[in-house]
Amino acid sequence: MPLPEVLSAGASAGAGWLVAAIAWPVVALLLVIAGGERLAARVGVLALPIGLALAAAVALRVAGSGALVYHVGGWAPPLGIALRADGLSAAMLLVTAVVVSGAGVYALADFGPPRAGTPGRTSLAFWASLLGAWAALNLAFLGNDLFNLYVALELLTFAAVPLVCLDGRAETLKAALRYLLYALVGSVLYLLGAVLLYGAYGTLDIGLLATAAQPGPATWAAAALMTAGLLAKTALFPLHLWLPPAHAGAPPAASAVLSALVVKGSFFIVLRLWFDALPGLGSVAAMQLIGLLGAGAILYGSALALRQARLKLLVAYSTVAQIGYLFLVFPLAFDATAGRLVAGAALTGGLLQAVSHALAKAAMFMSAGLIAVTLGHDRIAGLAGLARARPTSLLAFALAGVSLVGLPPSGGFAAKWLLLSAAVATGQWWWAVVIVLGGLLTGAYLVLVLMRALEESTTPATALQPVAAWREAAPLTLALLAVSMGLNGALP
Repeated sequence: MPLPEVLSAGASAGAGWLVAAIAWPVVALLLVIAGGERLAARVGVLALPIGLALAAAVALRVAGSGALVYHVGGWAPPLGIALRADGLSAAMLLVTAVVVSGAGVYALADFGPPRAGTPGRTSLAFWASLLGAWAALNLAFLGNDLFNLYVALELLTFAAVPLVCLDGRAETLKAALRYLLYALVGSVLYLLGAVLLYGAYGTLDIGLLATAAQPGPATWAAAALMTAGLLAKTALFPLHLWLPPAHAGAPPAASAVLSALVVKGSFFIVLRLWFDALPGLGSVAAMQLIGLLGAGAILYGSALALRQARLKLLVAYSTVAQIGYLFLVFPLAFDATAGRLVAGAALTGGLLQAVSHALAKAAMFMSAGLIAVTLGHDRIAGLAGLARARPTSLLAFALAGVSLVGLPPSGGFAAKWLLLSAAVATGQWWWAVVIVLGGLLTGAYLVLVLMRALEESTTPATALQPVAAWREAAPLTLALLAVSMGLNGALP
């Protein structure tokens, strides 16, 4: 690229919103640290609506004028780095803001301003980690350079690990260390792949790689290493072993963010890698292998969810299963004739699955947390009487489950219908069988929980702990959003 062209490259109209969306959580994080234990919760809560407004502004700009591009410092790649927002990243940016806001409101009861005589370090750690994870996710969704995406992954890991072990118990510390080990191994693999690509093509900008990258040993090795690293971070079967103890042992608000959003960051980068950076590198065998791992996650995760005795562990294994649907995008979107991945029903279905799962799973973990507070435990066998004791929480849990099963008119139904349509259209009937079986297994463990909850209880009402009604509003709102997504005829 000639130097004058590089220097004159600027930003799309309104692209400054991209910088603001990344910078605001960082600013809020610094304010939380400066304010200390007493002000952490107040500053964190005040940051939520501003971050949500910025994400909505980006989404509206993208919907109205198409993709936004911002060249940092006015220098275009390869000399500079770019931020980019298209429909995929705008949708993930917005759902991240919604879920983080819901989790923040819900967390006020657990991580609010410290009362007299109580320590506030846990509150400070929660809000700092939440805002750090939010900033890292926004960078992952908007970054257009594979090395900057590596930086986003590292920031996300080191913000998410403390969320796992906020209570300081031995078992949650063990789960956090296991998560950290998987994440660091994944980071090393990703970075090795990025080094190979830079050595071969002299750039890591996604747009430039799309035109320069050619099939060859170095490119195939880089793609394999980066994909393996990202799959470990996403907890795709069989690299899922860190996820259930980490997500089930964390506080409910932290579990909601971890399960709904953190694993989506690495999945989103997998999409960017194969669809945008290396679109012509795929093969039938490679895409079918990724799809096979996704199918294994759906069936294995659902089967293990059915066997769980604790509600939060059931929801955690459900996350393992639901992640599998995301990776069915790859075999269903691959055009064997053209030898590349193409945008279409499969990619749209994968996006809707990511968004609807984020809303539904956050609602499920928050509801499970309120159920545990009410009953004093989260044993599925002891849920009798829950329908009377906590009907709103049970309703939120059930509505979220409707989306996970894929019943109309939920967002989960729209996502799975698009994936099924792509399977039929491409003649890959085996993926349709997996999707249907996964829906049946999801329905089975949802019905199991609801049947237990609808039983009459012999426990006196005085044994039940009260829960503030405003806390129940957060999971119910997210669950209603997940269900109502299928009612919108103008889905992206």
